[in-house]
Amino acid sequence: MTALPVSRIRNFSIIAHIDHGKSTLADRFLLHTGTVDARTFHDQVLDAMDLEQERGITIKSHPVRMTYLAQDGETYQLNLIDTPGHVDFSYEVSRSLAACEGALLVVDASQGVQAQTVANVNLAMRQKLAVVPVINKVDLPAADVETCLTQLEELLAIPREEALMASAKSGLGITELLEAVVHRIPPPAAPTDEIVRALVFDSMFDVYRGVVTHVRIVSGSIRANDKVRMFSTGLESEVKEVGFFSPGMSVAEELGPGQVGYVITAIREPADVRIGDTVTAARRPCDAALPGFEMVHPMVFSGIYPIDTRDYEALKFNIAKLQLNDSAFVSQPESSVALGAGFRCGFLGLLHMEIVQERLRREYDMDIILTYPSVIYHVYLRDGTMREIHNPIHMPDPTEIEHIEEPMIRCQIISPVTYLGAIMALVMDKRGVCQHTDSVDLGHIMITARLPLHEIVLDFYDKLKTVTRGYGSMDYEPDGYEKAPLVKLEMLVNGEPIDAFASIVHVDRAPFRARLIAKRLKEVIPPHLFKVAIQGAVGGKIVAREDVRQLRKDVTAKCYGGDITRKRKLLEKQKEGKARMKEIGRVQIPQEAFVAVLKATE
Repeated sequence: MTALPVSRIRNFSIIAHIDHGKSTLADRFLLHTGTVDARTFHDQVLDAMDLEQERGITIKSHPVRMTYLAQDGETYQLNLIDTPGHVDFSYEVSRSLAACEGALLVVDASQGVQAQTVANVNLAMRQKLAVVPVINKVDLPAADVETCLTQLEELLAIPREEALMASAKSGLGITELLEAVVHRIPPPAAPTDEIVRALVFDSMFDVYRGVVTHVRIVSGSIRANDKVRMFSTGLESEVKEVGFFSPGMSVAEELGPGQVGYVITAIREPADVRIGDTVTAARRPCDAALPGFEMVHPMVFSGIYPIDTRDYEALKFNIAKLQLNDSAFVSQPESSVALGAGFRCGFLGLLHMEIVQERLRREYDMDIILTYPSVIYHVYLRDGTMREIHNPIHMPDPTEIEHIEEPMIRCQIISPVTYLGAIMALVMDKRGVCQHTDSVDLGHIMITARLPLHEIVLDFYDKLKTVTRGYGSMDYEPDGYEKAPLVKLEMLVNGEPIDAFASIVHVDRAPFRARLIAKRLKEVIPPHLFKVAIQGAVGGKIVAREDVRQLRKDVTAKCYGGDITRKRKLLEKQKEGKARMKEIGRVQIPQEAFVAVLKATE
């Protein structure tokens, strides 16, 4: 097959808020262009993971090549990269957009512009991409196209005349969308030289073939048996295979300028391929790396431990493989007195943490436990130094601390006007400040608020959905650090501090949080032969206490009648035995206790 000129290649992405129809639209494109046979077709073709199919969400970006015969009689190569919509996976969107020249912006006609829609458009504008607005689900009875068009103009500054009408479910307007991709999205820039430059925008691990690198070729071409170099590490390797996704992996003779595909080299180590790196020729390398995209740093940290300590090596290997498929997931070894050897892992948010945990359990068959999530705090000591703390057990002694700063986020919430009061109450309850509100249209409002990241990590999104009855949506971005009165809350079981239960909390909320955890632990720690005290401590001061009842044998059962002193003697003897047992006895903490602490939200 003759290679198409660069002028007939289109690289584009589909961006939208969660559940606005991105994956369904991608399905229609695949069917319309004949990329997927109608007999083998199923919904969410590009969502390969069980989790994606079950939850109806896209977690990873998926590239696919389509061949389209346009109405002008020319054949075009369309490279689509499907993207996630949830706020936790915005880094996947930024990676996809770095490999594109344009994006289809999908807006649900029944829901209108949402918070993540605004965030994704801003990402696309920052990368100077051509944006084609699409009003999807126009055939729904609840569709309000006029409101959507007004929101496009008011919120995103996109003229309403540019919007296209479609229904991905019924196939309405699909031809018009493909024509818009061909005529409104520019082709890749023609290369000025023959030097090999390729942007690594994703990668995955194959058990048999090693690292499969997803690339967008900017100039030059890559063939099998070529020798390539990773620009940032200088690592050289021979190319075993090149190809493209259609949507499965299809081998090709070469990947040329403007094309999107995969490269399999002799690299076996997941850590050797960095997302955003530049692949170049080993013999004639390029002088400078391609401008990649901003690498997103983890915002939430939690410990992952194997339930059976013998599984540590397997967990270590599986985490390394998962990191290759998910570049925003980071980990480093750590050990805990209560849980043994494990890993301190960084995530972008709570959904991201939940997905990683679920993937480790399903794809790699790991039995794991997670500790209480925390964020990165800046702790300023009296000697003038600053330490970054993302694990409460590393918190310095309170006498050494000058002050503590916590990470803040700037949050945009779009909701019907009716729920304004409830949202403001929720923001204030989470120690946040509503900075200003903007009218989106007659019925909707956009609230901009500043909150501590730690407060939104656990349940803010769920509570927002509850108070707005599912109509509210949010997007957030980091907004520096701010001084706050924070303390380390320790939980003591039978006088012993359990590091897995430690957390950093606001000083006013420490007693409440301690009581909540103590009550949860009291429910799940089984009774022992002695009374077990569960205490919450801040800087050595006990702020909460619960007792687990003791198992007790009725030693006076054999006494019938007689003097009361005989019964007292037996009870005193039992009391001495229990006191001695308490000194030497160990408290067995079941795995459910760690889950109970995670679920101990307000």
